[in-house]
Amino acid sequence: MLTPTQQTNNLTPHWLICAAMLALLAIYNLICHAWGSEIRIDVPEPDRILIRTILYIVAIVLFPLTNLIRHIFLRLNQTMPGAKSAEQRYLVTIIVTQSMIEAVSLFGPLMFLLGDDFNTLYIFSLLGALGIYLHRPKSMELQDIVAALAAKKDLST
Repeated sequence: MLTPTQQTNNLTPHWLICAAMLALLAIYNLICHAWGSEIRIDVPEPDRILIRTILYIVAIVLFPLTNLIRHIFLRLNQTMPGAKSAEQRYLVTIIVTQSMIEAVSLFGPLMFLLGDDFNTLYIFSLLGALGIYLHRPKSMELQDIVAALAAKKDLST
């Protein structure tokens, strides 16, 4: 088993992915605030409502779907053969889940560009931040992968 210090060190790239996703979220918001009036397209209200509704539905579906995919990836990390380390396997899981949640974050700037108010931008931004938090790296998950790979290795020898 890894010590807590080793686990923290092993999760550094994973946390950098989360930090990058948060930075992108902040950049989207800054761009909308700084150049919002210049880059906005005024789409008619009924069309915006339809697009917004579809994006809310997609966001609602993406959260449990991302959770399911994360669960599947975690099990695959424990059982799939290969020479990759537990940290490398877990990094792929973090990248995939954070990328799926980042799509929700992009819905806010998209709707803002189409003419919606800052409220929609903030709602999707908060949903994205919540998703980043929910799918953050967890040392216990990495520890489970390490233990499963070690047990598998012991069985094969």
